[in-house]
Parts: sequence; C-alpha cells; structure tokens
Amino acid sequence: MNFVYAALLLLAAVLLVFAAITRIGVWHIERSHPPIGEFATANGTRLHYVLDRAGDAADLPPIVFLHGASGNLNDQRVAFQEKLSGRADLLFVDRPGHGWSSRGPKFNELPDGQAATVAALMNQLGIDKAIVVGHSFGGAIAASFALNHPEKTAGTVFLAPVSHPWPGGIDWYYKLAPMPVIGRIFSETLALPFGLLRIGPGTEGVFTPNKPAEDYVERTGVALVLRPWHFRANAVDVERLFDYVTRVAPLYSRIETPTVIITGNRDAIVLPRVHSIGLKRDLPNAELLWIPNMGHKPDYVATDLAIAAIEKIAGFDRDLQAMGRALEREIADDCFGPVERCLDKDDWRPGDQMPESPSEPI
Repeated sequence: MNFVYAALLLLAAVLLVFAAITRIGVWHIERSHPPIGEFATANGTRLHYVLDRAGDAADLPPIVFLHGASGNLNDQRVAFQEKLSGRADLLFVDRPGHGWSSRGPKFNELPDGQAATVAALMNQLGIDKAIVVGHSFGGAIAASFALNHPEKTAGTVFLAPVSHPWPGGIDWYYKLAPMPVIGRIFSETLALPFGLLRIGPGTEGVFTPNKPAEDYVERTGVALVLRPWHFRANAVDVERLFDYVTRVAPLYSRIETPTVIITGNRDAIVLPRVHSIGLKRDLPNAELLWIPNMGHKPDYVATDLAIAAIEKIAGFDRDLQAMGRALEREIADDCFGPVERCLDKDDWRPGDQMPESPSEPI
C-alpha cells in the first residue's frame, strides 16, 4: 500500500511540474504573439479580428479568410494581406476558441455555428457580402457559410478543404483532449511541452513536399494552439467534424454561388480525392484546380493562383487552368520532407478510377 501511495504522490508531483511548465510556456507564447487586431462581440462571442479596409480604390468585393485547425488569423493574413491590401476590404478572424477569440456559446463547436458567428461579425463591421476563403478545416465552415448565408456569399474559394466524411480516423490527441477529466489534465500538463517538440516536424509535414514558408512558425504564431483552452477547443472542433460533414455534405448541391477549389495531390493532411473531388461533384457551380506535387498549403504555395480565383469570382477574366499548369511546372521538382514521400509519386488525377484511400490524419 505504501508503494501505491508513493507512486501516486510521484505522479502528482510530475504532473504539477508539467503544469508549471505549461503556465510558463503560455506566458511566453502570449508575450511573443500578442493580439494584433481589434475585438468585437458577435453572436455572444468575443472575437479577435484584423480588418484591412481598402477605401475607394477597391477593385474586389470584401474577402473573409477562415483559417484551418490548429491555426489563427495570422496563418491567412501572412499569406494574403500584403498582396491584396488596398484591393478589397480584408477580414481575417480568429475562429471561436482559437487565437485570441473566446469560445463563446456551445453552438460554436460546429462549423455552422462558427459560420453564423462570422456572419454576425460581418454585420457589425458593415460587410454585407463577401468572397469567403477557407483553408483546410476552414473549408467546412466556408461551405456552411455558403449553405446557410447565401445572401452574404459572393463566392467561395476552398484551399485544401475538409468537407466530406473520410475513411479512417483522427489523431489520438483529438479524441483525448475533449474528455472531461483526463483530457483536461492532459491539456494542462503534457500538451504544451510535448507539442513544442512537434511544431517543427509538424509544419514540415503540412507543407511536404513543398518547402515551408520562411519563418512560418514564428510569423503565424502557431504555438498559440498549445495553450490548454485553445488546444481543447481545437480538439473538439476536429472530434465533432466527421459527424457534422456526414450530415451536411448531402446538402451542398443547394449552394449556387460560384466556387473555386484548389488542391494538391500530395496533401498528406486531408484526402483531396474525398474532399476536393467531392466538392467538385456536389457543387453546381464549381471549378477544380488539381495541382500535382503540391501539399496541404496552397495558401502559401499557390497564393497567386488563389488570388486569381478570387478575381475570377469577382468577374475578372482569368484562365485558372493555365495558371495551374504553370504552377505545376514550377513545383514539379519540389522534394522537401521525408525522402520516401518524395519518391512515392502519386500521379492520380480526377477522372481516373478512385483508388482506396488511407486513414486521414486531419
């Protein structure tokens, strides 16, 4: 019995040490990546956002950017703000529970709730209608936005989106973190110190086979997701996504606004054959750009192509397929990351027979 008590005391002491490390880490991460925008309460949620007004010189409608899982508004802001500033009102927002935004009411745990909260923020800021750009998990929210708020949707650009039920599962920590007791203990003690060790390799995996953007981790503040409350909110988002898209995907045919989908066949985070091909199939007014040898970050690897997609939705004459082929030639020899991935070329293209899909590490 004394041995059991001693083991429990040792475990408690170790957890307390890691809890202290986590609090110190949170302090350092927040000092390194403070809020850079403004705050507003919309739909019962205190949101952090950056609004870059274009003024009278705008040649594009307003654009709303929705970041993916484990991210914050800086992910899309760093990719797009400099190139689009002055051409449109640009709204970058920390999704509920991410970055510096509060989680808000329980409906924000699902993409349609987050879409409604973003729509409410747009109303407060005087943005009547916008082109919505959604990357990865943000794609599910962008689809829900177009489905539930068509009057506010000028069009949608999906970048390596998540949108449909997928084969396989999700990483174990997404299932663990939402659990009431053990999940909270894990989030408050181990997630941050061990997560910091994985940020570098994780970032490389997201970009592979393309080279990560310079200083990406520091410039985007991706470490913010390791704070316990942000980590749990992110895990709840992902853990509930499969059931949500299973229920909502059959409704996508109701989306009539113009859509462009940009995806890479080497995406190791989501399955483009499921999501991007599914969106092209289900949306009545969609154009698919399938880019060989591109990974999960078209927002950085195909920034100019994404901007051209925005322009086309806005009415400009843009040959996106020709631009896509030019990008394909430009990145054809990219081979950043594990050598085995670079050697395992996947030449499957839309129209080929659908091969079996692996599990999805969303």
